[in-house]
Amino acid sequence: MERWVKVYNHSRTGEPILRARWCSSFACRLRGLTFRRSLSPGEGLVLVESRESISQSGIHMIAVWMDLGVVWMDAGFKVVDSVCAKPWRVYLPAAPARYTLEGDPAILQKVSIGDVLELVDEA
Repeated sequence: MERWVKVYNHSRTGEPILRARWCSSFACRLRGLTFRRSLSPGEGLVLVESRESISQSGIHMIAVWMDLGVVWMDAGFKVVDSVCAKPWRVYLPAAPARYTLEGDPAILQKVSIGDVLELVDEA
């Protein structure tokens, strides 16, 4: 069964940033948004690593056909880096991260480095 979370930034407005699929298996993280040409409005993905790391939390944009807003968070959900990721490139966070939030590039307007996000399971 898929797990979905709502992502909030209480460091700012407290309103939801997006709804994201929780992606903790290796296969899910490897596939990510590969081969997708678009996302539904307000939809995204949270890639979950087993520990904080720079190399393990890197992402590839191979066969991803759209720009993505990417936000990296540490184990406490504090934003440590963000980028507008372009297709066919590889990205690593500037600091160790455990969670990677991927969504529409507009999410980058809703978060800043140092913000603490909250991820709440959908009922």
